[in-house]
Amino acid sequence: MTEPRAPRWRRRLSLLLAAVALPAVGTGVLTASPAAAAPADDIRLNEVVTTGSVNDSIELYNKGTSTIDVSGWILKDDNDSSKYKIASGTSLAPGGFKAFDVHGSFGLGSADSARLYLADGVTLVDSFSWTSHSNPSWSRCADGAGGWTQAATLTLGAANNCGSGGGGSTTPVAWPGGSTVATADAANVFGTDLSGLYQEGGVMWGAQNSGKLWRLVPNGSGGWTPDTANGWGSGKALRFPGGTGTPDDEGVTLTGAGSAGGVYVSSERNADASSTSRLSVLRYDVSGTGSTLSATREWNLTADLPATGANLGLEGITWVPDSYLTGAGFKDAATGAAYDPSRYAAHTGGVFFVGVEGSGTVYGYVLLEAGGFTKVATVGSGMAGVMELQWEPQANRLWVVCDDTCSGQHRTFQVNASGAFAVTAVYNRPSGMPNINNEGFTPAGADECVGGSKPVYWSDDSNTGSHALRKGSISC
Repeated sequence: MTEPRAPRWRRRLSLLLAAVALPAVGTGVLTASPAAAAPADDIRLNEVVTTGSVNDSIELYNKGTSTIDVSGWILKDDNDSSKYKIASGTSLAPGGFKAFDVHGSFGLGSADSARLYLADGVTLVDSFSWTSHSNPSWSRCADGAGGWTQAATLTLGAANNCGSGGGGSTTPVAWPGGSTVATADAANVFGTDLSGLYQEGGVMWGAQNSGKLWRLVPNGSGGWTPDTANGWGSGKALRFPGGTGTPDDEGVTLTGAGSAGGVYVSSERNADASSTSRLSVLRYDVSGTGSTLSATREWNLTADLPATGANLGLEGITWVPDSYLTGAGFKDAATGAAYDPSRYAAHTGGVFFVGVEGSGTVYGYVLLEAGGFTKVATVGSGMAGVMELQWEPQANRLWVVCDDTCSGQHRTFQVNASGAFAVTAVYNRPSGMPNINNEGFTPAGADECVGGSKPVYWSDDSNTGSHALRKGSISC
């Protein structure tokens, strides 16, 4: 919206060299066990798979704020002679997950234990015992911190999908990346109102509430600057179809076709009639050189959505591919059955999800190329407002982001065993970032992963300290 709105302490490593007794077999709950002092005790057993198509696997999770080298650490079952040694050069970034297939070293039975030791083979870091096979996954909820449960979905290498319905804990945990956040633009380039972001490789798209779209390119120092080619130097003015009106554009996204298939923005109103909601998704052809872009298509969703304040409408938008939805068993709310893309005419090969600021609700829509639409999902975010949505294909998760209204909270969602999007994790903002009016968020692609970490970016609608873009990091 255009109006402004209102070192974690660590102990030094002190290795325990005394042997630790094997904990008694439990009943699917976490067994008490000593752990090495920090930072080693930030590494937790997080998921165990004992049977099925993927069996004899143990996942580790780093719940701390520092990268930890786990080279040479040892995994065991309930037999001291069974050992799996983690390969040299293996480390876990903050918030990082890593699964190990231990099948070649030992098998995990229906009544067994998983134990993690430091490289000395004596110092026990963490353990978990159970009395029945995973069905399909023994998962820790919340990741790295909570108790153990039989989760309905395998999530090795990613956040756990917890509970009988596949929903995770709503207890906020530390940001799953570095705590440091730095500015990523020059001073006073954008001013206020920069909102939605979307990174497309070496290009960053930015939606500004005042009816403007930016095409940004790397500035050579880890940040972004306006593209000076093809008329993008000061951003391009946006108009509704026919060249009329000024969309109050808040979010921006692309489909699997990339920007060549059009850039899509979410708009909450026509700024030329600012007291009236106009909850629309607009598509723009960005291939030309003109300074103004008129939408090639508008999907006006206003009549299909609950009434909301004119400046509390569609803040975020993202696109989720049909391939994920069908593979995850997504249920189509319009039919009550499994989502079937063939039921719909040409529709870009995915579903658009839009977030309403005023209600904190996320809606999924199939947008037809011909102009029609069908609502296929309604998702409560559990937050006071939604400012940004981002689909992260590398982790198959939907990010739902709030601004300073919610102290910068981020939530992730995946399709659960019931076919609905459910929360899988709740993250606090990085400790190095103040509680500012971030309305845009986008993670870099998998190609930028270095050492288990990749960049993420936020846009601050209030241009705090004369900067609208900030850069942090997240576990890959």
